[in-house]
Amino acid sequence: MKRRRDMEVESTEITIGIEELSMMKLIKVKLIKHDQQQTALNLVANHDDDKDYNYHIPTMPFLSISNLVLQVLDKIGPTMAVLRQDIFQNIQKLEKVHDSDPALYSNMVEILKKEIISEGKGTKCSKTCCKALLWLTRSLDFTLALLQLLADDLERNMVQAVQESYTNTLKPWHGWISSAAFKVALKLVPESKGLITILKGKDKNNDDFKKELRTFISLLTPLLKEIHDVLGAYGLDMLKST
Repeated sequence: MKRRRDMEVESTEITIGIEELSMMKLIKVKLIKHDQQQTALNLVANHDDDKDYNYHIPTMPFLSISNLVLQVLDKIGPTMAVLRQDIFQNIQKLEKVHDSDPALYSNMVEILKKEIISEGKGTKCSKTCCKALLWLTRSLDFTLALLQLLADDLERNMVQAVQESYTNTLKPWHGWISSAAFKVALKLVPESKGLITILKGKDKNNDDFKKELRTFISLLTPLLKEIHDVLGAYGLDMLKST
């Protein structure tokens, strides 16, 4: 029992994330091809449960990964406060719907279908949960990009790493207000050495930590690709903020 507690204490967000993502790999995710997108939308509109329309994104494991991102952002510091609040609110929105019917909404796609069926197929996504999944996915894109830069070079300047990650992931979807807020927050980014020390945990050398980061990245990358494919099939992937 003591050994189990010790292992839990030694766990970091990255190691827990690896465990969560490894479990998610056991669930086979079936995605329709790009040329079937219109068929998929028609199936949803007709409330058709055709066997070929079989997306599956496990809701709670995905939200668990998103919660780990919150913990990582907490360690980066107040510079990520706005992004952190956005992630937290989006997690709450999806959890609320999931908890209303855990069996049905164990699949995230069922939550999207519920909104699309009830609100119609409008190209302007006013759909709360659709937006929540979209922006959670983009936040994970940002996190993945940042961790990739750190895995390549733990000594990389953190301000530059955050700036580059933001430019390649979130910035294309942000309006001028969000972009301006990020520029202000960037001034509060901590130095690389302090953040790496916190993230890797005690008694772990840099080489082991980099291997850990690469394992996490290799597991998260295909999941995000699958979710982007789902969002694209529903016509939700081009939404921008103000």
